[in-house]
Amino acid sequence: MEIFWVLFIPLLGGLLLAVFGTHRNAPELNSLMSFATLIASAVLTTRVISDGSFTAWNEQFFVDAFNVFLVALTAFVGFTTSLFSRPYMRIEQHHGKLSINMLRLYYSMYQLFTFTMLLALLTNNMGILWVAMEAATLTTVLLVSLYRTPASLEAAWKYFILCGVGIAQALFGTILLYFAAEKILGAGGTALLWTHLNEVKGQLEPTVLSLAFVFLLVGYGTKVGLAPLHNWLPDAHAEGPTPVSAVLSGLLLNVALYAVVRSKVLVDGALGTHFAGNLMMGFGQLSVVMAAFFLSRQKDVKRMFAYSSIEHMGLMTFAFGMGGAVATFAGLLHMTVHCLTKSAIFFAVGHAAQQSGTQLMDGIRGLIKTSPSVGWGLALGTLAILGMPPFGVFTSEFMILTTAMHAYPWTMPFLLIALGVAFASIFGQMQRMVFGETTGKRLPHPPALIPVFVHLALVLMLGLYIPPYLADWYRQAAALIG
Repeated sequence: MEIFWVLFIPLLGGLLLAVFGTHRNAPELNSLMSFATLIASAVLTTRVISDGSFTAWNEQFFVDAFNVFLVALTAFVGFTTSLFSRPYMRIEQHHGKLSINMLRLYYSMYQLFTFTMLLALLTNNMGILWVAMEAATLTTVLLVSLYRTPASLEAAWKYFILCGVGIAQALFGTILLYFAAEKILGAGGTALLWTHLNEVKGQLEPTVLSLAFVFLLVGYGTKVGLAPLHNWLPDAHAEGPTPVSAVLSGLLLNVALYAVVRSKVLVDGALGTHFAGNLMMGFGQLSVVMAAFFLSRQKDVKRMFAYSSIEHMGLMTFAFGMGGAVATFAGLLHMTVHCLTKSAIFFAVGHAAQQSGTQLMDGIRGLIKTSPSVGWGLALGTLAILGMPPFGVFTSEFMILTTAMHAYPWTMPFLLIALGVAFASIFGQMQRMVFGETTGKRLPHPPALIPVFVHLALVLMLGLYIPPYLADWYRQAAALIG
């Protein structure tokens, strides 16, 4: 029953906001539905902590320590982003960038996007997982193109084409997975249920599983933003509304990586080798290096932090590829802190761009004077995402790098040089935006910056102290997938 409410509330919210999205209280309704989803997720999480994993609805849905952790994170960031959306979208409307019908489209698609992500996380059926990822692509295409400018339409079209091609690869991988499972589990829907596949993974044909994983990694890796499949991501972040950038970076990329990791568990069991892990490490390391050097060339602040997302998703993919208890624990922790930090940064960046009237970093100066809360939010968020202690990103990166130093020392020069280049590129730009000469103006509505500092406070806490129940949660999830 808990799963029903987690999925039904955002679906109902999407339908209600499609009808009442033009009402002046539509932002509040959006936040209310997101809060209700958060409560339902908390109830589901409590049950998993107390009773363990379980299946529901004829085994079509499955919850364990791994996916319920991501469900809770998705619901929480979805709620805080809805709070940030209230003043942000009203300011955009005040500036004449959005009409009332565009706002209705935004709020309804926001709820449906939340629904598709939660469906992808909770389904036990690898086929439904593919459908949910495709539906998430379609809803976010409409959100990225919301402004209807030539640049936003081009970004949405590029996003749709590249991710559509990627998802087609994932479909072929899913078909191959079914082909391998059918011989063991028989024809029918049970051959695509992850729990059934996990039970018989040692009996699946290794050659078919190897080929299936290549297609699944390329397909879902396109959604993760792994290089060289990342081209859609900077444009989508730069041209869409800032709340969309926050949920794309903080949530959708995590969900796509979740699909890759679930597939890796099956392939590892079938092959008994490190084939899947080696592929993930290779794509992850390439993403970290490429993103770091692209960072130094950026002039648009949202594009810069989009490349930062590619870098961090590459680092997570690298960690899950290494496998083992410590690397997998670090990958899960990095998922959490990156999601919270990057969404907080986009919240601050959104209001900074509104104050300055531009997303170009040369035009954003003196935030600490025009709006100290925005300036400090951007400064602290940037320090956190760059891995400065005592923030949680430092903890997770330190665990990933020390594990790599022990197990794969040849990777260290590439990772350390890339992280150094990324630090220098972002830190220099942040200093000028926050402490330079004032260029901005006051906003017509007070910005919603409570979510920024709540997120950063959580990231700081996770760098200093991980509560025992949360650490146990990560350990259980790491044991399931590591």
